[in-house]
Amino acid sequence: MVSRHINRQIITRVILLTGNALLLSWVLLGAAVYVLVGFLFLVLVFQVIELINFLNRTNRKIAYFFDAIRNEDSTLNFPEHNGNKSLNELNSSLNKVNELIKQIKFELREQEHYFQTILEHVSTGIITYNEKGTIFLANSAAKNLLGHEHMTHINQIVRIDKKLFNTLKELQPGDNRLVTFNNKTGVVQLSLRSTRFKTATDNLQLVTFHDIKNEMDTKELESWIKLIRVLTHEIMNTVAPITSLSQTILGYFKNLEDNVPSEKIIANSIKGLEVINERGTGLIGFVDTYRKLTRIPPPEKKTVKVGQLIESIITLIKYEPLSEKVKIDWELLPADLEISVDKKQISQVMINLIKNSMEALKNNEEGLIKIKGEYHENGRAQISVTDNGPGIPEDIMDKIFVPFFTTKESGSGIGLSLSRQIMLLHGGRLKATSLPGVQTKFILEF
Repeated sequence: MVSRHINRQIITRVILLTGNALLLSWVLLGAAVYVLVGFLFLVLVFQVIELINFLNRTNRKIAYFFDAIRNEDSTLNFPEHNGNKSLNELNSSLNKVNELIKQIKFELREQEHYFQTILEHVSTGIITYNEKGTIFLANSAAKNLLGHEHMTHINQIVRIDKKLFNTLKELQPGDNRLVTFNNKTGVVQLSLRSTRFKTATDNLQLVTFHDIKNEMDTKELESWIKLIRVLTHEIMNTVAPITSLSQTILGYFKNLEDNVPSEKIIANSIKGLEVINERGTGLIGFVDTYRKLTRIPPPEKKTVKVGQLIESIITLIKYEPLSEKVKIDWELLPADLEISVDKKQISQVMINLIKNSMEALKNNEEGLIKIKGEYHENGRAQISVTDNGPGIPEDIMDKIFVPFFTTKESGSGIGLSLSRQIMLLHGGRLKATSLPGVQTKFILEF
């Protein structure tokens, strides 16, 4: 509707126009023509009223059009053949604008339906909610994974699993968290990832749920197969000589036929028993090492300055036999980088990685180890240990973290496996990349 202000503006201008017309008539015709002046005044009043009504009709029509758009009423249509050319042109323009808006809305609905169909058919669960916890979107995969058909607020997730709800509340953009809980179908292992985005009216958080139970089961089976192969190899290498020697010694005494064993038989038996003892002791040490690997205590986390941590580790490394042949450089970005870790456990991991690098560089006259602490692009701290050694062959890259796998003659094969387990207990991970003949890099992500 036309505002009162516009009406007042129109009336003021018409009154001024009328006054000027009457004054001009008075000057030109004198005071004797009152009847004519009265008649013209009535005509002028009628014309003024018609002008105001015409303007109001036009403005009302435009205002009505915008009200219809605001109320999403696309059925509005103005007549284009009413005998008034100017009004017909206005009505035609308004109808064209209305048709254009209808077309845009139709295309937007088609696009919305297209994306909605995609979201409903992906296997990854997706929910979006605002700062108050109100859920705006929850696709079918999310409802199936969480076992809840109607989701309107994240507080409803408490009924599904309290640990899952707490994890969801603590989830920060870029975080990747694992949660295990039970629902109607059994045990569910979810990988949760979060991101935030802003709309015109709300700050929204989008969380994806991915069921990784099958992948985890497959990886776990592969790990068990690799571990069993290594254990079988190690145990058979120990047990086979013991069995062979015991059979040989048993044969000596079975063939005596109540005769006194000769000095040679006794000497050979003693040597055989010494070997059996040595192999048995080695097997006990192997089992003890395995027990240590499976009994790492939970980390006692404290805030640690990465610079001080690296300096103390380098001080210890300097006493290693190969340290004089290798140069160690380190840098931090930023210089005051801090991490929340169990200092003793992380020191053990880094010392193990640096020793491995030094071993790889023992025949390199220009051996260099670079240690770098920085923030990853996802905002999490990381420390990398890089050497310019021969690298790790591609065919054994997937085996280096398998317990007891080693390419060293005197290695135990638990260093990297232990290091990775410590990082997992810290909620991080240990990654390795290698370019044979160029460099090897281990990255501790916290």
